[in-house]
Amino acid sequence: MLRSGQAMNTDLPVLKVPEPKKKSNKKLITIIVILFIALLIIVFFNSSLSKITEIQVTGAQFTSNAEIINDADLKVGDSFLFSSSKKIKESLLRNSSIQNVDVSKKFPGIVKINVQEYKVVAFELSENGDLIALLASGASVVTNSERMQIMDKPILTGWQSDDMNKKELMKQLSTIDNALLSDLSEISPIPSSAFPDRILIFTRTKFEVITAISLLREKVGTMNGVIESQAPGRLTLLLADTFVPFDIEAEEDESGNE
Repeated sequence: MLRSGQAMNTDLPVLKVPEPKKKSNKKLITIIVILFIALLIIVFFNSSLSKITEIQVTGAQFTSNAEIINDADLKVGDSFLFSSSKKIKESLLRNSSIQNVDVSKKFPGIVKINVQEYKVVAFELSENGDLIALLASGASVVTNSERMQIMDKPILTGWQSDDMNKKELMKQLSTIDNALLSDLSEISPIPSSAFPDRILIFTRTKFEVITAISLLREKVGTMNGVIESQAPGRLTLLLADTFVPFDIEAEEDESGNE
């Protein structure tokens, strides 16, 4: 017990004054950063850096650059970032002259389109005298004769424009080695009841070959072997294969006329 007049001595703990929270400052900084980023995005998408500034097309021989750009649904000024390479490729592959497409983008603003067209397997002349290149896909395109090496491909004569056998022939010709294909000079239809797709082929090495489009891939090896090893003559490659040199035919004709 305390005596009267004695002061009470009590030690009280010192209370720490809490430091002011910096949460409000952090929020402000975050808001400023977000606004700055948003401003940069707005400025970027409204600048030329976000637009297509150049479209480069390479590899096309039959399709004009303007046609390719139109088919790709592209134009200078379109969004660079949102131009899908996949969609561009899909659009261009709808063109029957184009076999493959490679699309690449180079920042800032350059779109590169490299086109691989189907190879030329033959030619024909239109009624107007225009030279038409026939492609492996079955497509036909008017071309400039000065840009094409006509002598290394056959000329198709006597075909109707809507003849489905002609399109199949073009596909079959695409499977023939270029060395043999370059020896074929002219191909004409000579249909028969047994072979509606029968054809007559003249070669630059003076052979005449009778075969069918449906048999061409199967018989091309025999054709090549005879052309390389025999004197010029008439070669029939249907159900049975026969070959008669022209000099023997001439002797038979002379003996028959005597």
